Amino acid sequence: MSRRSPRELAVTVLQYGIALLAVGWLLTQIEVGTVIDRLASLDAGTIAILLLVSLLGALAQFETWRAVLRAVTPTTLRAAASTSLVVNFVNQLLPSRLSGRLAAPFVVRSYTGLGYADAAAVTGVHTGIYAVLYGSISVLGLVAIAMLESVPIGLLGLLAASTGLYFVAGTTVLLAGANLRYLDPIVRGLASVASLLPAIGDTLATRIDGLTDMTEASTTAFRTLATDRDVWLQYGLSWAVVLVVAPAIRVGVLLAAFGVPFEPLVLLPFYLVTAYSVTLLPLTPGGVGVTEATATAVFVSLGVPGSAIVPIVFIDRVFGIYLPAVLGWIPAARLDLSTLSVED
Repeated sequence: MSRRSPRELAVTVLQYGIALLAVGWLLTQIEVGTVIDRLASLDAGTIAILLLVSLLGALAQFETWRAVLRAVTPTTLRAAASTSLVVNFVNQLLPSRLSGRLAAPFVVRSYTGLGYADAAAVTGVHTGIYAVLYGSISVLGLVAIAMLESVPIGLLGLLAASTGLYFVAGTTVLLAGANLRYLDPIVRGLASVASLLPAIGDTLATRIDGLTDMTEASTTAFRTLATDRDVWLQYGLSWAVVLVVAPAIRVGVLLAAFGVPFEPLVLLPFYLVTAYSVTLLPLTPGGVGVTEATATAVFVSLGVPGSAIVPIVFIDRVFGIYLPAVLGWIPAARLDLSTLSVED
């Protein structure tokens, strides 16, 4: 394993430092004793709703993967669930939600037996649709937030940047995935250069030139998936449950349990999507701390007391993100490492 450069190490330390500072800021906004008392006061019915909604959200998350995978190969719920949990696990270890997508083709290959070209296409389409849908819903929340004079301009700018990044990421992935053949001249150029090396040149050149076959196969699969209306519909419905419906129900139920009124309730799902959009920015591993701090700032600007929204956001993130990520360690530890290769 190669050692990290001083610059890479400094960036990593900075990111974890930002996360700790964000968590520290959150703790200054609440009275810990009061929060513990409020959490302990939740009745069995409220807890049951939180657990049920979170379970449905998890199943819907698994279905987003099945929506893309079963268009290529028959896929069990277990394989889709394992893929989703492992990707979420990796997302919380590295900065930005896109980090886990880099490992996803290998994970898909391990659990489904797909060739690397198809696995890469599945991952790319899943990532592209996710980002486009997130950006579309987030912009609605951003418009609603921007109409309020109580929201600081700096916070609004951060939300706008993260929302825009989702659009850029989504369209870039979808366009690039559908046009991988444009990379063929570059690949062939690299093969020509490699062939000049003594002893290993010809073998290395053959390996590199063989990548053009993979780009052709991956491009074909990508285009088929990205233009499949059923994939978009099935994915979109599952995505809406995961990112829009489940968080809104959890937060809405907790606001009611804490006796905090919120109007208009119909905008709550959009506010949440926008408030959580900073997870895409590579500020801290998995957006930990910064996401909660940003969401808290948004809802405090909307008039929700900080003492109430901090534990509510924390609970929502635990049920929706952190618990599934922790559970993802189990299938991650069982991955067949022999499948983690681009060779079919």
